[in-house]
Amino acid sequence: MPIRHCIVHLIDKKPDGSPAVLHARDSELAASDAIENLLADLNDSYNAKQGKAWGFFHGESGAYPFSGWLKQYLDEEKDFAAFSRVAVEHLQKLMEESNLSTGGHVLFAHYQQGMTEYLAIALLHHSEGVAVNAELDVTPSRHLDLGQLHLAARVNLSEWKNNQHSKQYISFIKGKNGKKVSDYFRDFIGCQEGVDGPGETRTLLKAFSDFVEKEDLPEEAAREKTQTLVDYATTQTKLGEPMALEELSSLIDEDRPEAFFDHIRNSDYGLSPEIPADKRTLNQFRRFTGRAEGLSISFEAHLLGSKVEYDEEAGTLVIKGLPTQLIDQLKRRKD
Repeated sequence: MPIRHCIVHLIDKKPDGSPAVLHARDSELAASDAIENLLADLNDSYNAKQGKAWGFFHGESGAYPFSGWLKQYLDEEKDFAAFSRVAVEHLQKLMEESNLSTGGHVLFAHYQQGMTEYLAIALLHHSEGVAVNAELDVTPSRHLDLGQLHLAARVNLSEWKNNQHSKQYISFIKGKNGKKVSDYFRDFIGCQEGVDGPGETRTLLKAFSDFVEKEDLPEEAAREKTQTLVDYATTQTKLGEPMALEELSSLIDEDRPEAFFDHIRNSDYGLSPEIPADKRTLNQFRRFTGRAEGLSISFEAHLLGSKVEYDEEAGTLVIKGLPTQLIDQLKRRKD
């Protein structure tokens, strides 16, 4: 990926309320294989993180000045080093106000993937390890631990510049289990949540389930289309890209590429043309299937415990909310 600009600063701070000390770099990092590898590994780690949120900038203000500095840089009123310096000084201030925060190396990188430009910002920490040197001695070794990435954000600069109505051009890592430790980092970016990734993913899966029921698909076809959806969503998540519903529709049914997209649009699910996939929600979307003696049962794993109840001792399933088509058939049989 072409890296346009990259720089690293250090904020030295312990989570004990002590002042944060900034060690700022004056100039950008020169292009190198190490920088390329670092950013590639950072992207892989970031894309794999669960629990990211998507949103957009607050209006520029004294409380949220970051977007204004970023715009100055993109308009060539500031160079990249100056932009990163004023930004990291603001982050230092917010860190001092957050007693639980811990310092680290702050990476700013402006890069391009395909036709899209991004700005990545991440707080990186070292881990202690060991290495074997040229003399075959075992020696202590420190390395950046990208597996422990807790504070990072990515701005889709192309989306921000070209789509004023977008509410999902920023993604950032949320604190686990509602923890507030990372709130200061979100405030540093000046981001407000605009898209509910888990909620949007659940709505998409509901739309898909309704589509499968409406089309009255055979079990094998339903299973294949389910796998297509999950595979596409997983791929987009690894790439750090949202799901494009028209593209997904064409993958689900190559003979009728608009069918699923038309179903979503005509049924008014309220989904945007592109939505971020939530990995945790997707992982629950698997099908249980079984067939024996003229009986065929197939349902999605996330329905277990709500619409479908399993009694292990009795060996029974209780199904609630039967499909309308099945109820009509049963009524006609009774009559």
